[in-house]
Amino acid sequence: MHKCHDRPAFSMTWRQNCLKICRSLGCLNNKSGKSLTSKFLDRSEPRGSSGMEIMKSKTTLLAASLAVGSTAAFAGGMDRSGQSIAPIFETGTYVELSFGSISPDVSGTSPIFGYSGDMAPSYTQVSGAYKRDLTDALSMAIIIDQPYGADVDYGSADPGYLLGGSTATVDTVGVTAILRYKLGNGFSVHGGVRNLTASGEVSLPFLTYDMETSTENDWSWLAGVAYEIPDIALRASLTYHSDTTIDFDVTESSIPLGTNASQMQVVMPQSVNFDFQTGIAADTLLMFSARWAEWTETIIDPNDYRTLVGDNLVDHNGDTTSYSLGIGRRFNDKWSGSFAIGYEDATGGLSGNLSPRDGYTSLTVGAKYQITEQTAISGGVSYVWLGDTATSIASEFEDNTAIGVGLKLSHHF
Repeated sequence: MHKCHDRPAFSMTWRQNCLKICRSLGCLNNKSGKSLTSKFLDRSEPRGSSGMEIMKSKTTLLAASLAVGSTAAFAGGMDRSGQSIAPIFETGTYVELSFGSISPDVSGTSPIFGYSGDMAPSYTQVSGAYKRDLTDALSMAIIIDQPYGADVDYGSADPGYLLGGSTATVDTVGVTAILRYKLGNGFSVHGGVRNLTASGEVSLPFLTYDMETSTENDWSWLAGVAYEIPDIALRASLTYHSDTTIDFDVTESSIPLGTNASQMQVVMPQSVNFDFQTGIAADTLLMFSARWAEWTETIIDPNDYRTLVGDNLVDHNGDTTSYSLGIGRRFNDKWSGSFAIGYEDATGGLSGNLSPRDGYTSLTVGAKYQITEQTAISGGVSYVWLGDTATSIASEFEDNTAIGVGLKLSHHF
């Protein structure tokens, strides 16, 4: 029996890169409305007097690369948001709302079954955050995002394509509560909890098989440390996210086995995020980030599917590490811009038919406009080259791409 497994489709890193430009482009100083870039690099202000404000308000001009929700969408596994905690580093009371649209173009050809058609539908991402100071040393943030997801539709495949008509979706919503405490001498610690709500469904006509889960939620935690040198706009932060174990009620139906109910446990991966930024010249910031996620621990294995096929519905060839490197530039009091390169190495081997791509390279361009002293709008575009791969039904997926666009509105009170 042919396998239909491995990483469900088209997730994070692409939205993540976009997420980074926007959060940084959108960050403002407490009352002045200036971005970290403008504050740090405003030659009319002495660095010694402005440095502390810089790091209080800055989230990297790229460390959230278009918090519009468009570029993390193609990292490994089902990663879509990158789980950024950038809002906790904003100054004072702060709110943001982001929207992104991702349009993949993914198709392959099998010498046996023909053309797959474009099997990765477009989708949208929405996120928001609220942050405030509780004391001079203690602050809190609430972040809402869609950290994981998958969208697959082989509806346009050739009539003879084995996966023709197959569909799959995974939907999630995460609500994260974070506290940050400043220890002094540039050091701070942060930690919190996250509630993750998830559901999914799959339809595989060639097996006469359908599966639907209940909508369930469970808790996980995060912890990290940061170090800042405000006078040079330097910040390095390291954050660990624990895994999330969710128990689903599952309904499966197929002609051979009928309709059956069961339970299924799915573990969403633990991960580590590293974010770094520093001023390197007048009006210029350098930014780097890396994210590791343990996707080999995420397996979707419903009972009847295993009986029919003898394998997992979804599993992953390897853990993933994604990188981005970018430059942010302030042009004047109103406009800032940034540019970033993203990369994820291929894991090798066959890819699952629900996620036929292996690694990626991306370019992201973003811009921010300061509407008023407290309000800004940010936007950006990402272009992604998806890694070539082969699937278990001998389909070759090559030269596939994706485009993401996004907008973010941010305001300091």
